[in-house]
This record gives sequence, C-alpha cells and structure tokens, in this order.
Amino acid sequence: MRVFSTETHTTKEILQRKMSETIDVSATVSTILEQVNTQGDSALYQLTKDIDQVELSALRVSTEEIEAGMSSISEDLLRVIQQAKENILAFHKKQVREGFVSTDSKGLVMGQRILPLAAVGVYVPGGTAAYPSTVLMDVLPAKIAGVEKIVMVTPPSQAGTIPAAILAAAKIAGVDEIYKIGGAQAIAALAYGTETIPRVDKIVGPGNIYVATAKRMVYGQVDIDMIAGPSDVLIVADEQANPQWVAADLLAQAEHDVLAQAILVTTSQRIVTEVQTALSEQLEELPRQAIAQESIETNGKIILVRDLAEALELANRIAPEHLELAVEKPFDLLGKVKNAGSVFLGNYTPEALGDYFAGPNHTLPTEGTARFYSPLSVDDFVKKSSYLYYSKAALSEVTEDVALFAQSEGLDGHARSMTIRMEDPQNDFS
Repeated sequence: MRVFSTETHTTKEILQRKMSETIDVSATVSTILEQVNTQGDSALYQLTKDIDQVELSALRVSTEEIEAGMSSISEDLLRVIQQAKENILAFHKKQVREGFVSTDSKGLVMGQRILPLAAVGVYVPGGTAAYPSTVLMDVLPAKIAGVEKIVMVTPPSQAGTIPAAILAAAKIAGVDEIYKIGGAQAIAALAYGTETIPRVDKIVGPGNIYVATAKRMVYGQVDIDMIAGPSDVLIVADEQANPQWVAADLLAQAEHDVLAQAILVTTSQRIVTEVQTALSEQLEELPRQAIAQESIETNGKIILVRDLAEALELANRIAPEHLELAVEKPFDLLGKVKNAGSVFLGNYTPEALGDYFAGPNHTLPTEGTARFYSPLSVDDFVKKSSYLYYSKAALSEVTEDVALFAQSEGLDGHARSMTIRMEDPQNDFS
C-alpha cells in the first residue's frame, strides 16, 4: 500500500485516487437497450448467448429450481440467512413513515399519503462471487414498504443455473419472480418490459460498468437507487488498534474487486508499520489473493495524520462507503462524522458485520457520493402524494392573496380561477 503523511504530502496528493483506465461503454449499452426495447425476449436470449455464452431454454427460474436450490444448501446456512433476514427486518421496520393530515376550524384539510411502488426490479450481480446478502438487503426493505411485485434478475452460470444460495435467499426474502439474465440487457428488460419480464417502476442493486451505465440511461423511464461504483472502506485507527484486525478488514474490502479501495488513516507510525507487515502475511493465505493484491497495490492507501481530529477531517473529505472507527472511544468521534454511508464503531465491529448480518443496509453510496446519497432504505420503495381541501370560507379568506401572487407572475388565468369562485354568492362550495 502507498503511504502518505499529512506532514509531507498535500491534501490533493492524499485524496487523488489512482484507478485503472475507465472505458466508455455508452455506445454498446445504448445498442443493447434499443435491441431489448424493440425485440423483447428474443433479444434477451440472443444477447445471453453472445455475451455470456449461455444458451437458455427459459428466462424465468422455475419453482422446481428454487426448491432444488433450497434443498442443496446446508441447514446451518439456511439458519444464518433466516437470522440475517430477521435482523434486517428489525432495523428497517423502524424506518417506516406514516402519512399526516392537518385541519383548521375554517374548513382546510391537507395531508400527505405514503404509497408503496407497484413493482420493483432487483439486480443481483454474478461474476467472481455470488451475493445472497444483496438479495436480502435489496428485497426486504421493499417488502416492508408494501411493494406489490418484486422481480429479481441475476446472470446465469455457464450451465444456465443460478447459485443455490441466491435462490434460497430470494425464497426466504419473498421475491415474486426470478429471471436468468444479467448485464445491460437485464436492466433494459426491467425498464421496458418484454413478453416474459414485467416492466417495473424502480431498479435497485449494484453491478458492473455495463449495468451502472444502463441504469443511468434508463433513469426517467424508471427510477433507480444510485449509480454504484467500486466498493470502499476507510479505517480510522489510533495507537490502541489491533494491526492484525485492521489488515484483515482492509483485505476484506480489497477482495471484492481490483478497483475496490481500502484506506487506513492512523495517528500511529507503529500501526503503519505493523499493518503493512500483517497485510503481506495475510495476503499469502487469501484465496482471492490476486484480486485483493491488485486492489491494495493500485488503490490502497495508508495515511499518517497528526491527530484524530485531522483523521475525521480527511474521512469527511473522502466520504467513504464504509467508515470503521477502530479507536478507543469511538462514540466520541461519531458526532464528528458528516459524510459516510455506514459507520462501524470500535474494534469489535468489522465492516463484514454490516455486509451480511447486523441489520443496517449494505447497499451504500460509493465513490464519495455519501456527501449527498443515503443507504438504501424503506424510503426508496415508497412515493409520497399530497392532498388538499378548502371549504368556501377557507377559500374566500385567501382568494385575493393568491390572485395577487398569480398576477405578479403574469398568470392571469391562475388568478381568474381563484376569483371566479367568489363571484356568485349563491354557489355552495362547502
């Protein structure tokens, strides 16, 4: 990992992210979207054959396939998935909002209704790993919100199958329909609908650059959660932190993807040295060593700071997806955190807890977007609708004021729609 010090490096040097060259896939994705929009299912079969080298006999995962997936995983894993579900439900149920209504004695009624989306599409990535945890995190808040139909898409294996753990998680979470389709073509199917796959109102879930670009392009046809980039973690560690644990947490992030970013910000030169040694040792034992090593070497950073105040200042500038406070008194720092997707407090709260089990959502803003984005929540699966009622008495009291406001904008028709109601006193508008 590259080592920086706030005493010898500028803030610009410290914050600059070294990344592999980003390719522009817009033209390719645009072609795929148009193909699916015009050709429907036939395009999905052809694109899956051409891109994934998989020939499918059916797009939808059958009930028999789901049951086979459920029966092929261990009872212990089923128990853990079920417990994770309960933890996630317990946390997200506290996010449920209620509508409101207000009235006054003159006959004014106004309020807001909270309404669930009718249909949501959930993209679950495939590729180098399977993510049943993503199924739980993206589906359960939608179920709490009251979404009527949840449609899941995920890339098939070369054999045309879906990992058993993903099928089990989908069954446990309550997914209504599952389809063997991935990439930009899956996003297109959810956005436009095909003969088999229903059109949805919103698409959530992370994916590769093709998926992210497709989500960006269909936004407006449907809503999306966010444009997710490579995952990242920032660990703030003081002198009391355990370097072995810190190294393990950095590698846990690095093994996601070669573009993942793992950052350590510490006040201790000893921690810098010992974490470097621990990283080298632990990398040798990691099954996904090649991915983690490239991530650490390309995007990893260790930043030596003067004190914890400076550490938090840097953390807020970086706005990490995951922020670990591996310090003696983490709650003393929590109030100073302004920009972070999720915060993990203390030495016994590794980020992996949030990935799988604890309850808070793991679909988080990446690449510094925690400055303005929030974690996925129940709020992402509802819409708000306001309503308004005025009696004749209530309307008559404000007619002149509203008409004046409208006239100030040059909209005499708006003013007239107010005053016309007051011109015939025989009319009853109560």
